[in-house]
Amino acid sequence: MKSDFKFSNLCGTVFKQGNVLFTPDGNTLISPVGNRVTLFDLVQNRSMTLPVETSTNIVFMALSPNGSLLFAADEEGQGFLVHIARKFILHRFNFQGRIRDLKFSPSGKLFAYALDKKVFLWRAPGAHRELTPFVKVRELIGHFDDVTTLNWSGDSKYIITGSKDMTCKVFSVANDEEPHTLSGHKDAIHGCFYSKDGDVIYTISRDGMCLEWQFTTLRSLLADKGEEVYTEDLASKNMDTLRWLYVTRNSFGQSGSRVISTAFHKETNLLLVGFSKGTFGIWEMPDFVSIHTLSISQTKIDTVAINSTGEWLAFGTTKFGQLLVWEWQSESYVLKQQGHYFELNTMAYSPDAQNIATGGQDGKVKLWNTASGFCFVTFADHTGPVTAVEFAKNGQIVLSASRDGTVRAFDLLRYRNFRTFTTPEPVQFSSLAVDPSGELVCAGSTDTFEVFVWSMQTGKLLEVLAGHTGPISCMAFSPTDNLVATGSWDKTVRIWDAFGRGQSVELLQIDSEVLALTYRPDGAQVAVASLDGQVTFWDPAEGIQTGSVEGRNDIGGGRLATDMAKTTRGTYFNSLCYTCDGNNIIGGGDSKYVCIYDTVTGVLVRKFQVSRNKSLDGTQALLNSSQMTEAGPLNLIDNTSDDPAVAKKYARDTLPGVAQGDLSVRRTRPEARTKGVRFAPTGRSWAAASTEGLLIFSLDDTLFFDPVDLDLDITPASIKSTLAQQDYLLALSMAFRLNEKAYIRLVLESVPPSDIPLISRAFPLRHLPALLKFLGGHAESSCRHLEFLLLWCHHLLLNHASTIKRDMSTYLPPLRALLKVLGRLHTDLGSLCDDNLYLTQYLTKSLHENRSQESHDELMV
Repeated sequence: MKSDFKFSNLCGTVFKQGNVLFTPDGNTLISPVGNRVTLFDLVQNRSMTLPVETSTNIVFMALSPNGSLLFAADEEGQGFLVHIARKFILHRFNFQGRIRDLKFSPSGKLFAYALDKKVFLWRAPGAHRELTPFVKVRELIGHFDDVTTLNWSGDSKYIITGSKDMTCKVFSVANDEEPHTLSGHKDAIHGCFYSKDGDVIYTISRDGMCLEWQFTTLRSLLADKGEEVYTEDLASKNMDTLRWLYVTRNSFGQSGSRVISTAFHKETNLLLVGFSKGTFGIWEMPDFVSIHTLSISQTKIDTVAINSTGEWLAFGTTKFGQLLVWEWQSESYVLKQQGHYFELNTMAYSPDAQNIATGGQDGKVKLWNTASGFCFVTFADHTGPVTAVEFAKNGQIVLSASRDGTVRAFDLLRYRNFRTFTTPEPVQFSSLAVDPSGELVCAGSTDTFEVFVWSMQTGKLLEVLAGHTGPISCMAFSPTDNLVATGSWDKTVRIWDAFGRGQSVELLQIDSEVLALTYRPDGAQVAVASLDGQVTFWDPAEGIQTGSVEGRNDIGGGRLATDMAKTTRGTYFNSLCYTCDGNNIIGGGDSKYVCIYDTVTGVLVRKFQVSRNKSLDGTQALLNSSQMTEAGPLNLIDNTSDDPAVAKKYARDTLPGVAQGDLSVRRTRPEARTKGVRFAPTGRSWAAASTEGLLIFSLDDTLFFDPVDLDLDITPASIKSTLAQQDYLLALSMAFRLNEKAYIRLVLESVPPSDIPLISRAFPLRHLPALLKFLGGHAESSCRHLEFLLLWCHHLLLNHASTIKRDMSTYLPPLRALLKVLGRLHTDLGSLCDDNLYLTQYLTKSLHENRSQESHDELMV
């Protein structure tokens, strides 16, 4: 089996903390998810997580004006410059502390960041190779408290900064002249913005006040207000000096609510403000006309953003991990995603590997599409934590077991809870299993030590299997027989005949408490994980042990911040799964590692580290002893809150004679752990339900194999054979049924241009959306065959216009993506032709003159 799995995507988490950004085209939203970055394509309806990690959680991001470079800053003050297209970290930068704001200049030549009371100005890396791409330009000093926000003027010549000292300052980038001070607020500044022409500044404070400033003379300002200028005013004041003058003061009218996040769109003069009570408002400046004031959350809105066209508004909330994109003109949601409120407990692949079901500590069951990375349905019927989920009936039914004492069945065609399985006495379920036919549902309890068996058709309780003397931790049905294996903390595994009225077939004695078990796909072997860190392999028919793996040292993770010495925490597996061929097994536990073993030799094939985020507990093998004090670890004390009450609580001068503040209050850090691992039924990927979300590792660049009407005759060899016989239509149809990108490209590029009109006319309609989508992706990745691709597009749209018009919901996404790519290529080609227009004329004229001279020489001869 291939073991070179690479990180593909992150589902289950859409936003953690920091700020969200729109790309320059306005179609993609960039969101920080812990120490990773996820890109949500709002046009093609898919998400992609960059395969790069920062050291700790990201607190701020900035995007270059051309959208190619992303600057991310983490909690430790480390900066990471990421090339988005190549998905690679270009440079690591040390900010020397946790920054509050970071912005690229509109010209892209400089970037500025706020650290403590200063603003640092640096030269940004350019498009060409440089020996020292980061060069410090200067430091902007003048505030008496921490700088909270900054912004650039449209010409990149000035920077305006806001601070906790309730003032804003306008600095000149080119010289060291004294900055202009804008004072008038009564609370810390949370936003300051330039207008499009740069003559107006809007400043927003935390108490909900918005001030407007104009760069004008006092005489002009008084004349605009209609006030009379007296002679003594002319004598006492310089009436004709240009400076920033206060014009108007406006209030957002949100009593008892503080301003948390702000954004301003210069083209449309829209001001977007998010408040601490979950409401947001849109105001049109400079008249301060309220357009919308709505509530979208029950907690504060931590970040807001406006796309380049001013149509879409993005909101992120840290507490609920919620991400919203709202189109304010039509008042409709473009994107509405939310991860599990608490950590994931379990996950399961659908039989076709297209969907993944997850169950969380918040009692919700979510289904994620593996191709798009989006959650398309959420079931919130449980009132307790979900401990297990399983698919049944070819992926049309999802079952979930919960601590609330119920097992629920959800219909994925109508998206409803159509069956609820209960017990005579309330119990807590910890495990779940469904037989291959989908007729029986089994669940194990932790308090009564019993296994309950229900009928899927009727929902009635058929049998109660008793025999274990400890909590039942896991169970699994045999893929071939009517047998179900259950593992318990009583150090035994019992195999029952599910259709034989609860008859116990076999008893396997384990050396330690059983935590997980799974059947091999052929049903001839059972793998059991126990508390001592071992994975043992058993023959269920004979009841004998056939092998074992010592995984204690492999699964052992890092130390917690509260660990005074090395412990054995997490040195065991709590989830197991076989590969499709049964030659390998994957295991995960309360650790940052996931291990893959060879079942025949017991050799460790590959060990994956699911997270390197030092913001999680248990990711570091060595701890810094200087962070350990008599009051506990210093990193468990959070003194970075913007709330005045919380900030005062952590202030150093809160207690007399105490230099380190109030150390009696703690914050918790989530532990790095993996509660569930599963191989995809295709064998090309695997997923892990971890603390950071649902991590997907894959062997394919295209992420998943999605065949359409596949049968035994559709093979790569048969496609090549059909192509050799020049039956292009059949070969292209077979390639789309196999749905392998390499073979689709091979057949498509082999079609002669003269045959394109005939093939496009007879092309099957069921594969037409896939062909349009492939043409868009092929044109974006390579433009060597631009005329060839345009010929395909022309004849496909000409022959199937009526079909596309009838079913616009299906064809609109690929057509929109294709139009976007062709528009960009048209722009690039047009600029290239314009740049070489005179060179082409010169070469043409020179060639004509040379030919005329040669003809003249021949006549003379």
